[in-house]
Amino acid sequence: MAAHKHDHGSHGHHHGGGEAGSRTLLVALLLTLSFSAVEAIAGWWSGSLALMSDAAHMLTDSSALGLAAAAVWLARRPPSSRHTYGLVRAEVMAALFNSLLMLVLIGYIVHEAIGRFGAPRPIDGSTVIWVAVIGLAINLLVAWILSRGEDSLNSRAALLHVLGDALGSVAAITSGIVIVTTGWTPIDPLLSLLVALLILVSALRLLREVVHVLMEGVPGHVQLEVVGNDLAKLEGVLRVHDLHVWTLSSGTVALSAHLEMHNLSDWPAILAAAREAMHAQHGIDHVTLQPEALVAQPLVRGTYPP
Repeated sequence: MAAHKHDHGSHGHHHGGGEAGSRTLLVALLLTLSFSAVEAIAGWWSGSLALMSDAAHMLTDSSALGLAAAAVWLARRPPSSRHTYGLVRAEVMAALFNSLLMLVLIGYIVHEAIGRFGAPRPIDGSTVIWVAVIGLAINLLVAWILSRGEDSLNSRAALLHVLGDALGSVAAITSGIVIVTTGWTPIDPLLSLLVALLILVSALRLLREVVHVLMEGVPGHVQLEVVGNDLAKLEGVLRVHDLHVWTLSSGTVALSAHLEMHNLSDWPAILAAAREAMHAQHGIDHVTLQPEALVAQPLVRGTYPP
């Protein structure tokens, strides 16, 4: 006899706050994606690798915003007979693709930067400056839009991406100013490597999180022992075992466990109490619990692990 709770309605606030959060993320996505194309063209025309690197960084920001917006949309789709959890894992797969794409972009930037140290190219510094200034303004506008929107894990992660890209715009502006005032073009590939380092930090962090989710690791904000002890403290529970906590997608945490008791007639009250405790104390709403009649009395009542 297993008890299972899957509350789709409670997932919405974790993925951007429903339709309002989706609109906020889409506006931010359109602004960032459209200017990344403008910046890439301007970087190619001016010969600035720093500008093209910043465009690549904005492209990764667009991917992050797109993933967040997709998570809002996918979270509203119901499970089916083929996908009993719905399509929430699509966000994780897209994040994996995004992180790998970022690593490819980093490789390209580093390769080009090293080549330009040995063979400098003429760069239109004034074009770099005004395009990067507009890019910085776009990033600050997007950051403001995200900060005014619904607070969620997705929007906070997207905000961090955008603020990181603002630093890339500052690097491009600095490159343009140095080139215009001194004519020292090596500053362009040098600052491009700095932007590549910023992207690398984001890429490795995202890749680590994605791999952790795919390996069904315990979410970082959840302490497994505390969760087990909270279940074991419930009235009527004698022992907890086979406890598992993992992430389905961003903001959607699942739990399964076996609860042992003497009297199975107490199960409805224990189940309700367990659901309430997991939601209130740990923010876990997808709960699957298995009641079991205890054959032997444990040494200590209400234990985890056994």
